[in-house]
Amino acid sequence: MLKNSVLSLCLIIILGACSSNSDTDGTAENAAEFKVPIEYYKLDNGLKVILSQDKTSPTVAVAVYYNIGFRIEPKDRTGFAHLFEHMMFQGSKNLGKAEFISLVQKNGGVLNGSTRFDFTNYFEIMPAHKLETMLWAEADRMKGLDITQENLTNQQGVVKNEVKVNVLNQPYGGFPWLDMPQYANENWYNAHNFYGDLEDLDAATLEDVQSFFDTYYAPNNAALSVVGDFDIEEAKKWIDQYFSKIPSAEIPALPDISEPVQQEELRFEKEDKLATKPAIAIAYDMPAKNSPEYYAMGLLDQILVQGDNSLLYKELVKEKAYTGNVSGGINYLGNMFNYNGPMQWMFNLTYDNTTSADSVINSVDVVIADLQKNGVSQEMLDQAIIKIRSQLYDDLGSFFGVGRADLLCSFALFEDNPSKINSIEQEFKKVTPETINKTIKEYLRNTNRTILTVKPLGGDQQNL
Repeated sequence: MLKNSVLSLCLIIILGACSSNSDTDGTAENAAEFKVPIEYYKLDNGLKVILSQDKTSPTVAVAVYYNIGFRIEPKDRTGFAHLFEHMMFQGSKNLGKAEFISLVQKNGGVLNGSTRFDFTNYFEIMPAHKLETMLWAEADRMKGLDITQENLTNQQGVVKNEVKVNVLNQPYGGFPWLDMPQYANENWYNAHNFYGDLEDLDAATLEDVQSFFDTYYAPNNAALSVVGDFDIEEAKKWIDQYFSKIPSAEIPALPDISEPVQQEELRFEKEDKLATKPAIAIAYDMPAKNSPEYYAMGLLDQILVQGDNSLLYKELVKEKAYTGNVSGGINYLGNMFNYNGPMQWMFNLTYDNTTSADSVINSVDVVIADLQKNGVSQEMLDQAIIKIRSQLYDDLGSFFGVGRADLLCSFALFEDNPSKINSIEQEFKKVTPETINKTIKEYLRNTNRTILTVKPLGGDQQNL
């Protein structure tokens, strides 16, 4: 289900609907602020629970996030985190094969699951009166899966076929979201093939699956959020009834996923037998998460890549006409908030065969050099804050609370602080021109970037 999730990231990573509270002093600034209502607590078995009411529509979103993702999977089982995501839909004690999906769909709901860098998540959107049903169903599969050789063999085949169809037999398959981490990072945990080597997938045994489930799918390694139209006390009663008796597990310490500071520019070329045009991705290593520079990079993303008024769009699309679009951001498998380790800020584009990669890179260098020389003015910074605020609150009204649940669970898993969702905007407002200009010099340097180009081998290149 990974690739389906990647293709529908607009649904999964959005920040969700949010209720507004204006302060009584009546100022315009306070009146415009939004505050997500949050009730956060933990069960005795360690399950983190976040409840957030929103009466906008008679629906509820239930999300369960497990603190296991691509880059902390076992070294001899590449792709295992993703394989297990598929196993979670194969049946549990009271729900047979595919019955979880049927239960949701027959009650008018939608569902999905995905594997990311640092978590695997599952969510359902249901009519509000079906909240108890979904809490029961999620608890049922947290208690134990129907782990059989038939189910394992079936899903090994599904995952291998997914890799072949969506990556190996697609033009630009895996570019750049799957490729770039393997080139830009040194630590195996960040740099291995997240989809998994086919031999490793074949080698997985029932014992592997059972051990993985017992270790990582325990309540003390998970966060549960409920967002939408529900009664808080009633939800607490059901959560206690269905989840509290699930035993906790001994969770192994997270592996060291740190990366050394990059000291020289890295360049790589990937041949693509199906691509007909060259492509390029340029990635800069991110500052440490939650640092002032981290928030500054979020604003630089707005200045450089996001929207048709961004500097790289103006240079590469409007001025040079090298491409029709520039895509980019922080964390291609999510957003700049829902990861917990090293990351790159990256942008990518395709361009004509008559254009050289060096021409594209030189144009990028002109834009970055101008920022390094002249810096970001207060006016540019203010515009970037408006853009990121607009993006944030556009997302805050979308998709029935799934995006809100995403941030609540991520902040609970990684920082034990889901209330951080209410301080995001203020953190960006703290960034000064001095901070952002310091970040440009320190992080937007050539020696802090990795460049990956795609050499097209498909079609008659001479006639394109």
